[in-house]
Amino acid sequence: MIGLSLLLVAVSIFLLGRNYIVEDYIANMRGSADEVAHLASAVAEDDSLNSWMLGMNLSSISKATGNHIFVADGNGVVVSCCDELPMCSHLGKAIPEDILSAVHLSGAYQGKTLLSGFYGEERILVAVPVVSETGTLGYVGVSVLQKNIFSPWKTLLVTTLLASVIVFAAILFFAFLYSKRMAEPLDEIAEASRSFARGDFSVRVPQNSDTSYEMGALIDSFNKMADSLENAEKRRTEFITNISHELRTPMTTISGFADGILDGTIPKEEEDKYLRSIRDETRRLTRLVRSMLDATRMKSMASDPKRRTTFDLTELVLQTLLSFETRATEKNLDVDPQFPDNRLMVRADKDGITQVIYNLLDNAVKFAKPGSCITVRLYIEDKKAFVSVKDEGETIPPDDLPYIFDRFHKSDRSRSLDKDGVGLGLYLVKTILNSHDEDIAVKSEDGVTEFVFTLPLAEQ
Repeated sequence: MIGLSLLLVAVSIFLLGRNYIVEDYIANMRGSADEVAHLASAVAEDDSLNSWMLGMNLSSISKATGNHIFVADGNGVVVSCCDELPMCSHLGKAIPEDILSAVHLSGAYQGKTLLSGFYGEERILVAVPVVSETGTLGYVGVSVLQKNIFSPWKTLLVTTLLASVIVFAAILFFAFLYSKRMAEPLDEIAEASRSFARGDFSVRVPQNSDTSYEMGALIDSFNKMADSLENAEKRRTEFITNISHELRTPMTTISGFADGILDGTIPKEEEDKYLRSIRDETRRLTRLVRSMLDATRMKSMASDPKRRTTFDLTELVLQTLLSFETRATEKNLDVDPQFPDNRLMVRADKDGITQVIYNLLDNAVKFAKPGSCITVRLYIEDKKAFVSVKDEGETIPPDDLPYIFDRFHKSDRSRSLDKDGVGLGLYLVKTILNSHDEDIAVKSEDGVTEFVFTLPLAEQ
């Protein structure tokens, strides 16, 4: 399309230039003819144009302009010519009547003609009258071969076209180099995508200092996507590894006890004992699957902005505390609620935050030592709502703290006190709060463990 446009422009310039050159040259010929007519009128002797001086001037003007010039008398017969004598063959020849009539009617003539054999090949002729006080003395003709007009223009045109071709070729060459350089990041992105298709998510596209802003933004977005894919793959692998580990123990137990009962290894009188173990392991598997489904469901729900509403956080915490009244009484636990005087309004997914508070209180009641105190504190700081749940019990080992929110992770105190847990409670807490773009932190020192998380305040 670009090539066709350039061709049309070139053709237009060629035609316009050609017409301009012809018109300009004819105008110069007309000027020369008028000058010769004035000269002929001035040097005429006794109204005769057959002057030696006039012939010399015609020869000089012809050499200067490159045109053929002749002068005819009042009858249209050539009496003087720019050709040198005796070589001139034009003297005595008559100009056709139609040309003379055109000069009389319009004051001048211009056109292509052979002058009835005057010239051997067609020429462009400009003819004007030679006028004196007594009337028309004769006529001046200035002619030129058309090829002589275009000869210098053709040389210029060829030179220009050649230069244009060279420039265009250079532009194409540098455009090719530039496009190739610009396409290098795209090629690298394509190669990285093929690596992703093969399961290798470690590839990244480097960004050079001379990369354009748009390409840099694309590369940055692509690398961020690659990071997300790599992290997702790591989480998937970790999830498969963890769930395989969690499922292996109960499945091995169930399979081993079932085989023992069927092949008679386990005595009849002990079958009930091992059947109960199979039942317990089956229930554990059920809880594991249910917890995994709950984690997936809550994560999906908490990520939906349409589910977020404005509610009183104080009221929600109080309602959740009531559900632990029986368990707290059985362990002789005190609960110390430290709430602000006014309502604390937040905006979030109420069901998700209820699950967060429930899981944290469940852990606090589960791991608090009997007769101790559980402190639940609500406060506002830096335009955020803070929720703190603190219990007194065993200290979480420092090595466990960085992994406490990981899926299926269970600390040492969990393994000793939480036989039924599957290690998804705190993972779910972290997942829900991450979906709200909020944070949670944990601190465990000297037997006191405290979880603190944030929530966005509702707009007033």
